This record gives sequence, structure tokens and C-alpha cells, in this order.
Amino acid sequence: MKLPPLKLGRLTAKIPIIQGGMGVGVSGSSLASAVANAGGIGVISAVQIGFREKDFELNSKEANVRALKKEIQKARTLSPDGILGVNIMVAANDYENLVETAVEENIDLIICGAGLPTSLPKFTKNSNTKIAPIVSSGKAASVISRLWMRKFDYLPDLIIVEGPKAGGHLGFSKEELNSGELQDLPSIVKDVLEVTGTLEKEHGKHIPVIAAGGIFDGKDIAQMIKLGAEGVQMATRFVATEECDAHINFKKAYISASKDDIVLIKSPVGMPGRAINNKFANFVKESQIPVTKCYNCLKPCNPAETPYCISKALINAVNGDVDNGLIFSGSNAYKINKICSVKELIQELVEETSTLD
Repeated sequence: MKLPPLKLGRLTAKIPIIQGGMGVGVSGSSLASAVANAGGIGVISAVQIGFREKDFELNSKEANVRALKKEIQKARTLSPDGILGVNIMVAANDYENLVETAVEENIDLIICGAGLPTSLPKFTKNSNTKIAPIVSSGKAASVISRLWMRKFDYLPDLIIVEGPKAGGHLGFSKEELNSGELQDLPSIVKDVLEVTGTLEKEHGKHIPVIAAGGIFDGKDIAQMIKLGAEGVQMATRFVATEECDAHINFKKAYISASKDDIVLIKSPVGMPGRAINNKFANFVKESQIPVTKCYNCLKPCNPAETPYCISKALINAVNGDVDNGLIFSGSNAYKINKICSVKELIQELVEETSTLD
């Protein structure tokens, strides 16, 4: 199978692969620009992106806005002709400021998950920035699309469908994930394609569907393209690349992980998360780490009751303290056994796909 280009209005990605946004600091300008230069769509995560700024402890919101500007500008310098995006969590307390900043910096694409981005078109409608919600069901795809149409006369430029094998915060409850009764990604993709097909007939606008969550190799990509998806989003595979913005210890944690090391953990924001088991993950299963500094980063988080500070845990991990940090990962992280360049990884994926009918 020859991979088709992914078209988003005036934008065309030669390779229909979107690199998933990974916070805190795992996917920054280095990784995003490398993916864009290789023909895919590179994505910067805006989650607590300012953690390396000198005033982050005192002024995290201002630091995050400043750092997002810097990272977008760095990525654009490194990839002047590539397609670049930003992933912004709806649950972030500085969500609107980050969206406005990304639009001001002329980012090509904004992707929003961890909640439905009900107001997103308000910030982007008069810009060239494309927008995409992340959904986990056909129902969610229908709800957000029809809400945008009713309130803003705007439909998504693409929809990313995330299945239950994704990494990080998940759009399913722990009970659903453990029950084994959830729809798999192909089934959810089919449901969303029915929704977009109906919307296209009603409004005359094509909405590409992108499959995400557990996509690992060329076989997975080919399966999704055959179903009718026009591309895939992959995050986990891009961690073990030379250009990934995380510390080498973070990357080695992926390479060293076994299948049994991929676990579900409790998050302070009430969602389950998928991560690599380590000293930290084992400790918070039974104990609480008192929050001495609250960054006021996520809307549902109550520092008086939270089992730990998720910002601190993610910052520790990306900086290389993998024993005392939270290492989010997808379900297939254990399959990774080497670190390579982004260019080599994308070439490998394209070649794998080309051998399949």
C-alpha cells in the first residue's frame, strides 16, 4: 500500500502521520520540527510547556505562554516549510491563553483533547489555523461537530479518534478499560466515519478522520487507511527518537519496559492514565505525596485532596528522574527496542506499509 498524502485545506502532508502531543516537555520544537521535515505533521505539547522558564515556579501561566511562543518559533525556524501543530488540553486552566498564543504565532493546526473544546472555533475562525478535536466515540464526534456548526457555523478540519490503547490520560473510565468490553479502535473509527459521512452530505465539507491510540507499525497504519481513515496519530513510537525532547533516561525507560510494565495509574484529575511502572507508580497506588506547591494547571484538580502533583511528577520524568516521575506511555511501548532518528522511523513505517496490500 502506498500511503496517500493527508490534505487539510491548503496544507498537504506527504506522509499521513501526525506525531501525537506529549507533555510535559516530551514533544517540543526539536521533535515536532523533525517530524514536519520528514513529511508528517509535528506537534508541540502545550501542557506546562514553560517548566524550563526561570519564573515558572512563581508565574507558571506567563511562563507557559512565553515558552509556547518560543517553541513554535524554534520549530518554524527548524522547519520553515513543514506542517506544525500544538496539542492543548481543554482541562488546562490556561487553555484559552494558550490557544490564543498558538493562533497569534500562526500555528498550522491546534489539536484539543482532555475534554470537548466547545469554544475553540471562536479563537480560530478568522485565522488560517486548522482545528481538530480528539474524540473516543462516534457520539462525541457528532456532539462537538454539531455544536460547532450551531454556535460558530464551523465544522472540524479533521477529527482524531483515540482508542483505549493510547498513552497518557484516557477518555475512558478505569472500569471500562478493565472490563474488556470497550469498542476497539477500528470499531470506533467506523462509527466516527458514519458521523462525518452524514455531516459531509449535510454541509458539503469533507472532514478527514485520523486514527490514534496503539498505532505502532505499518500494519496498523494500513489497517486504518483501509477502514477509511485518512491518516494516523502516533506518539509512543516518537519517544525513542534522537530528536525527542525528553531526557535520555526517559527514552531508555521505554526501551527497557516489558509488556507487564505498562500499567494504568490514578491521575489527580480523575481520569485513568497509562504509564510505565516504576518506583513512583508503585508508591502512589497505596500512598499520597503531599502537594507543597500547586501550579493550578488543571481544572478538576484539588491540591488538598490530590494523591500527588501531576506537574511535578511529569517534570521529574522528562528531566531524567524516572524513579520519581510519571512516565506516560501507550500500550505498545514495550515493543520498542532501539533509539533511531525521526527520519529513519518514518522511512521504516512507510516501507512496512508499502509491503502490504
